[in-house]
Formats: sequence, structure tokens, C-alpha cells
Amino acid sequence: MSNIYQVNDKNMQQAAETIKNGGLVAFPTETVYGLGANVYDAKAVASIFEAKGRPTFNPLISHIADVEFLKEYVETDERALALAKRFWPGPFTMVLKRKEHNTAIDLACAGLPTATVRMPNHAVALDLIRLSGVPIVAPSANRSQTISPTTAEHVAESLGDKVDMILDGGKCEVGVESTIVDVTGKDVFLLRAGGVAKEDIEDFLQEKVFVSHGDPNKPSSPGQMLRHYAPKHHFRINVEQPDDGEFYIGFGKCNYTDLNLSSDGDLHEAAANLFAYMRLADNMAGEKGIAIAPIPEEGLGLAINDRIRRASYAK
Repeated sequence: MSNIYQVNDKNMQQAAETIKNGGLVAFPTETVYGLGANVYDAKAVASIFEAKGRPTFNPLISHIADVEFLKEYVETDERALALAKRFWPGPFTMVLKRKEHNTAIDLACAGLPTATVRMPNHAVALDLIRLSGVPIVAPSANRSQTISPTTAEHVAESLGDKVDMILDGGKCEVGVESTIVDVTGKDVFLLRAGGVAKEDIEDFLQEKVFVSHGDPNKPSSPGQMLRHYAPKHHFRINVEQPDDGEFYIGFGKCNYTDLNLSSDGDLHEAAANLFAYMRLADNMAGEKGIAIAPIPEEGLGLAINDRIRRASYAK
């Protein structure tokens, strides 16, 4: 029996009750599908780490549905609130200092003095958070270090019955995870490139945003592990001309491709297609593996290149 559920009032209520009762619900966001649990229920949060095979030192993102709730959950200032009002709801996440008394979220925060928070731009996600009445902690709904899911079917293939319910909201629009910035200090640091471009944040703040790759052994936010989003096959990146027998993912005008992220060179289209095409390539590639064309290191290309570098990382 499938655990994929269509989105309707009855199933949304059931999903909210599942969250309240300590269960796991996979749900769509504009970026990728998330594997959700009640952030205040340590046992439920532990189930996320177990289902994904994710190390517990890797913190999780808490999802909220109201900018004003941010003040109750974490320490805020004018800059953080201004960023929230500008980029939320949307693929934008902030690392902020935790409230001292908020010990219930220790596991979700991997014991760090900071919390990682965003408001997704997806009606199903927002409705589920509001109906559940709690922030929902939710990493991508797939096994750790594998390709992130952009459809309900991808979630089912990766996690199976380890999740109680999968809400089917169709294909994710953005297709790569959210941008993560640390705003706990004087300067703003980009911890993970994502659905909001670094340039757009700088334009809004009228200040430089510094890039930090963090410590993969002690990540301060999701997405800092060296190997992540990885296919099973050998994966070469920045390839102008594939070797004979390689499954080739192109970008822009290419003489030959098996799949093209965007024949028009549109980075938004490429980001939306990235994980789905990596998954297709992994299913269709032979012994020679997968190769992918160079992607411009600008705008959403920063996020795409971050994902494919981690996907190709070999110890």
C-alpha cells in the first residue's frame, strides 16, 4: 500500500495529527521535498536522523509559517527581520542565535547555540505548519548523501515506509535547496548557496556577503558535508566533451547530450531540473558513469555548482 497521499483537507488534517503525535511526514516545498517532524519532539527528530542515516552532528532547518514567530523562537535584530520580510516566504534560510530557555530543540540544532530557520514558499508546506501548530524541522526527504527529491515518487523510492505520510504536491519549482546565511555577527556569511542568489542579498543589504565553506566535520548548517547529493555512478563535472559511453548532462548549446538542464542556458530552469536529471542519469548510466557540462558560476549557478561538486566528491 502506497504512503503517498493527495493534498486535500482530510489528508492535510491527518498529516498535521501525524506531526503532533510524533510521526514523520514528507511534504513539498518550492525547493525540494522535506522530511518533517515536530521540532519540540526529540524522539520524532531522532527518527529523522535514523530514517535518513544522517549524522546527528549535522543540524536541521526549522520551518515556520509566520515572520512574527521568529521573535519567539530565536534572537532577532532589525537586519534579520528585514531579511525575513524581504525574502520570506522563499528559498532563504537564516542561522540565528537560539533563545537560552529553548532546550527542547537541542537535537534539531545538533547542540549548537544557533538555530537554522526558514519560511517555505509553498501553500502545502505553510498549511501543514499552521495546522500542526509547531515549527516543523525538515531536511530533504531522502537517504543521507543521495540525490535530493523533487517529487513524491522520489521520496517513496528513497525512504519507502520509513515515513508515515508523503503529501504529493507535484514537482518542486526551484529544485535546489535554500540559500543559508549566518546573521549572528557583524558580517553576513553565506554558508550554502541556494535558491536566492548571493547578489540579491547583497543588493538588498547594501553590504558584502562573505562566503564560508565551514567545517564539514562540524557543520554549522545543513549542506556543508563534503559528499552530498551523490549518485551511485562515477560523476565527472565541468566536462566540455564526454568520453565515449558516458551519460552526458548538458547545459546551453551542446552538440550532443543525453539530457540538457536548459538548452536556452536558463539557470532557473537548470536548477529546477538538476536533481531530477541526476536521478534519471543515475538510473540510465552504464559503466562509464555520468558527466555534466560546465555551469556559469553566477546567480543560481553558484548553488548548482555547489551541489554537483559535493555530488562528485570522492574520499
